[in-house]
Amino acid sequence: MRDYEIVYIFDSALDRSVIDQKLERFNDLATGNGAGEVLAVEHWGKRQLAYPINKHDNGYYVVVQFRVDPENLPEFERAIKLDEQVLRYLVVLSEGELPTPRSATEPAARFKSEDEDEVDEDE
Repeated sequence: MRDYEIVYIFDSALDRSVIDQKLERFNDLATGNGAGEVLAVEHWGKRQLAYPINKHDNGYYVVVQFRVDPENLPEFERAIKLDEQVLRYLVVLSEGELPTPRSATEPAARFKSEDEDEVDEDE
């Protein structure tokens, strides 16, 4: 068994319940009827894509970590490729804990340069 991580980009028009159903089906395929396990699921939500994919400007991102036998991956990836509502996906070997997106953990901070601090003090 090996640890893997997959990032899905779903069509942003899908409801969360539909995405959860698709994830459950994909996870069942990946784990091979109990031969593996899902370690973590992280919904990153709707985000703007860097470039349009199939005329979509936004996508719904989900990251899943799981532990499976490598023999289960070909059928799993085939099912993902056949689903037209999955815009992109990427499966990689996992190298640690599930990262959380920066925007979800803290708001964007404005950083001042040293020059701006000096201007504020003079006024």
